[in-house]
Amino acid sequence: MFMTKREKWLIYGLMILATLVTVVPFLWMIITSFKTQAESIAFPPILLPANPGFQAYDKILHEMPFGSFYFNSIVSTLVIVILQTLIAAMAAYGFSRLRFKGRDLLFMLCISILMVPGQIFLIPQFLTIEKIGLLNSIPGLVLPGLFSIYSAFLLRQFFLSVPKELEEAAIMDGYNHLTIFFKIMLPLIKPGLIACVIINGLWSWNNLMWPLIVNTSMDKMTLPVGLASLSGRAGVEYPMLMAGALLAIIPMLLLYIFFQRYFIRGIAGAGIKG
Repeated sequence: MFMTKREKWLIYGLMILATLVTVVPFLWMIITSFKTQAESIAFPPILLPANPGFQAYDKILHEMPFGSFYFNSIVSTLVIVILQTLIAAMAAYGFSRLRFKGRDLLFMLCISILMVPGQIFLIPQFLTIEKIGLLNSIPGLVLPGLFSIYSAFLLRQFFLSVPKELEEAAIMDGYNHLTIFFKIMLPLIKPGLIACVIINGLWSWNNLMWPLIVNTSMDKMTLPVGLASLSGRAGVEYPMLMAGALLAIIPMLLLYIFFQRYFIRGIAGAGIKG
């Protein structure tokens, strides 16, 4: 079916509109970070600052423990991404390759948890972390995030797409399941692993609710909590807030740019079953 010239221009127009809706807020955030406070709240809005400066960046870096926020976010994200992906991959391998009684029922019960709002688990998790003495600590911050049913479901689809003959040949050669998992299966599902790393990384980096509850000490806060504290002040300094937000998104933006093709392949391949 061929499109007419008018239909093509209509599609191009919609795509340009969608691009503008996506890009303009990001550009406005960059511009605002170089404005003064008076320019950022002026009405009608001022498009470009009269004297662009780095005052907002200087304030966010020196008036707040922004380095501690960054360090806490990096450490917690790395720990969660590595351990969560590994644990999810092990669970996915067990649900897809190992035969045991009640396997499918257990998997369906795990999947059903995805329909339960995550906020329901906040109080039990907080009470548990409090009882074992991990409040205001990195372990208490990362512990509830080490288990992801969605990641296990995603990786299970990749394991199902791997031919069983490869595993059977490895077993005949004397390999056990642990060796097969690490040396054969994981390299074959690399796109799925990278997709999980990106998804889990974005979730952990942007997570606000749990770090806000479990950490009350300023030096243990993550970036989202630290930036949220700016909004709680009397009178929000928008240039400072935009500067902090811009600095906060740089790692995740670079992660997505460099691993975009793997992410797309991972999501596209999740529905393939061999």
